[in-house]
Amino acid sequence: MIILQLVTLPFILSMALFSAEPEAETTASAAFEVDSTHSTSIFRTQHMGAGMFYGRFNDIAGTIQFVEDMPAFDITIDIASVDTNNSRLDSHLKSPDFFNVVEFPVMTFVSTSSKKIGDEKYEVVGEFSMHGVSKTITVLMAKTGQMKNSRGEKVGFETEFSIKRTDYDMPFGIESGSLADETKIIVALEAGR
Repeated sequence: MIILQLVTLPFILSMALFSAEPEAETTASAAFEVDSTHSTSIFRTQHMGAGMFYGRFNDIAGTIQFVEDMPAFDITIDIASVDTNNSRLDSHLKSPDFFNVVEFPVMTFVSTSSKKIGDEKYEVVGEFSMHGVSKTITVLMAKTGQMKNSRGEKVGFETEFSIKRTDYDMPFGIESGSLADETKIIVALEAGR
């Protein structure tokens, strides 16, 4: 009888462990931190009604998080990191004529909803803030990849959209025809955890 109880007890304990209710999974996962070195933000607008002028921002920060399998973005770009490969032009872009970096040091995008619209493609709605103005915009985010190895996990997204500078109180050069109002923005993000 004692031997039977000794054999039965571990069996009962192991059955209790296997039949226990699994813990509920959380709907939100740990955030991916944006890797500024491997992320890019480029802008393009027409100059003097002729060529296309490009610039970039070198300092991107923020997080990407998956909530119920939908990506959520909280992205900040440091305006002082603007880079056109010309220091004089960079200084002008930082001035009150354009970004006014002293008063408005960052631009941000914080998503409010995401909807899957295709294979690895998402329609993302969020608040885009620049130059003291915030507007709700919708962008198409393409998931460019995701991988996991001994160094952690990485995910990538890319978007391309256009804005009008006048919508953000940045009309410099439009009336004279030296710069177009419409500006294309391309953002490629890599983030890890």
